[in-house]
Amino acid sequence: MSRIPSTLAMPGLAEDYPDDFLASSDTPAKGLLARLLHGLHSRSDIPLRVALWNGAIYDLGAQPKVTVHLPTPKALQFFLPPSLDNLAEGYVQGHLNVQGTARDVVEAASHLAHVKVPIKGQFGRIFSPRQHDRQKDASAIEQHYDVSNDFYSQWLDKNMVYSCAYFPEPNLTLEQAQTAKLDHILKKIMLQPGERLLDIGCGWGALAIRAAQKYGAKVVGVTLSQNQYALAKERVAEEGLTDEVDIRLEDYRDIAPYAGQFDKITSVGMFEHVGLNHLPMYFAKIRSLLRDGGLVLNHGITSTDPNSGSSPLGAGRFIEKYVFPNGEVPHISLALRSMQEAGLEALDVECLRRHYAKTLLHWSDNYESHSSILSGLVSDTTYRIWRVYLAGCAHAFAQNWVSIYQVLACKSGVLPVLNPTPWSRAYMYP
Repeated sequence: MSRIPSTLAMPGLAEDYPDDFLASSDTPAKGLLARLLHGLHSRSDIPLRVALWNGAIYDLGAQPKVTVHLPTPKALQFFLPPSLDNLAEGYVQGHLNVQGTARDVVEAASHLAHVKVPIKGQFGRIFSPRQHDRQKDASAIEQHYDVSNDFYSQWLDKNMVYSCAYFPEPNLTLEQAQTAKLDHILKKIMLQPGERLLDIGCGWGALAIRAAQKYGAKVVGVTLSQNQYALAKERVAEEGLTDEVDIRLEDYRDIAPYAGQFDKITSVGMFEHVGLNHLPMYFAKIRSLLRDGGLVLNHGITSTDPNSGSSPLGAGRFIEKYVFPNGEVPHISLALRSMQEAGLEALDVECLRRHYAKTLLHWSDNYESHSSILSGLVSDTTYRIWRVYLAGCAHAFAQNWVSIYQVLACKSGVLPVLNPTPWSRAYMYP
């Protein structure tokens, strides 16, 4: 990162600048800077310092925690407006140099966006369902998950669980909380020895391995990620579970549809890739694979906008472009409606939003502490994308822009055999 010049400090408003400010710059640059500073006042108190290419410094708050260096007048374009996608674009493409922790950078950027960007129109919570097909879905999975296994291993827990952890006690380590999450899911579905479990979007195999080792289940795990498939197979073999766990490189839509195949089904961090218009089909497929009296648990990110809009201030647009292409998250009401339309009855709905904010802070802190290794594993652009993404998602969950729910369900109907759960939730917390 560039060394920030310290030749001039100007804590006042734009109109406080001397006449020779930006004297070395051209008139268009002066105009762009004036647009950026217009409307900012002492009450904004944004913890951000803007250091310009000519040595001038402008503090947007009394105690800036983050410094953004604009090496050329052209870099001003990423502040007009300073939406989260514009600012992130400037950073990941190397047009802005930033000093500060990832947490502080995201907080300062969000504060600036709240002051200068209207939460409406293109920067509001837009509902825009996308087209999905097998090729697009596979390509999106490859872009997100096939960065490299070494890359993910630097900031995930040792079992590489890449989904929201569960903190029954807030001081648990990330590893403890991820194990608690796996057990929380497997207890909810009442997994028993010898039962057949389907894990849709099995990742690197942590839940499948836990289900076989601790609960004695027979597990089929499916993923579209080549990297996840290879490592999950390897880990299953290392644990001596090849007879109990079958990891497949397979689309869930291609699983043989004969009824009664699986006693229990889990889908963790996968239905974000399904698409809003395809949710009924997704849940109908799950129902077709579930035996009567079986249980399914869907664990997935949701929008907090009742209309299933994306995250505001441009955050959703950045994620769509760089991290989760073709990803969509429904409001919990749409997810529940789609389940009901598909013939599934929701039995238990649990919000884990606070848990995911905490999980993401763990990931972001791990990412920061392993920055020297990570920067050597991927390109500078990829390193910056993920640095912003993890800290930004932690902020988004903390701000209630997005949420996450576990929904336990069975086949809908009046026959008592369809719902095997006890009359209270006590069984989930032995």
